[in-house]
Amino acid sequence: MLVLCWHVPDWCVMQGVQFTELYCSCIDLTSASENGTKKFWDFMRTHDSVSILIFNTSRQCFVVVKQFRPAVYMCELERHHPELFENQDKESLSRVEDPLPAAVGVTYELCAGIVDKPDLSLEEIACKEILEECGYRVPVTNLRKITSYRSGVGVTGSRQTLFYAEVTDQMRTGEGGGQPEEGELIEVVEIPVEDSMKFAYDETFPKTMGVIFSFMWFQTNIAPKLPKK
Repeated sequence: MLVLCWHVPDWCVMQGVQFTELYCSCIDLTSASENGTKKFWDFMRTHDSVSILIFNTSRQCFVVVKQFRPAVYMCELERHHPELFENQDKESLSRVEDPLPAAVGVTYELCAGIVDKPDLSLEEIACKEILEECGYRVPVTNLRKITSYRSGVGVTGSRQTLFYAEVTDQMRTGEGGGQPEEGELIEVVEIPVEDSMKFAYDETFPKTMGVIFSFMWFQTNIAPKLPKK
């Protein structure tokens, strides 16, 4: 038996920011096994998503994005100031006297976006995200699906579909940067293909597993076919 309860936990209401179900909702899950033992979990219901490994053939580089992630920042804040989290006191968290620089919450990621438009295919959503975040206008036919997988399995369990797209300088029609009206502040970054694996394993550049995996996939499936210098 499963018992589900939608709720807004205390930590979803922070200073000046109210929890919204536009992007996610919190759920309590209670299950009973055959021997009558009850188990309890909290998880978040979120949208599925797409991500895209973009390779610029004109420049022989990967196009990734860099942006501030509040969750990463808060984890770093707890690592440096664990005393702030001992009592989970919202007032103490709202008055941090020695805040960390915002840079500790910045990560390198693949171009990506949530699947929240039922009238569009995954490929169409991916092309829309490439244009918004990185400024390249990519036809749907230029996309190659790599795979799909579960992300955040301990908290969300949502599915992400990973695509590969090749672009040229001529396909760039804008600066990218995301949609500021939605709170996005994205910097487009180019990683030369010859430096990609060094970058992937360099822990001084915080990055998602999607970046590492997709760079490895590229080395196996695309790099051997590139013209030799």
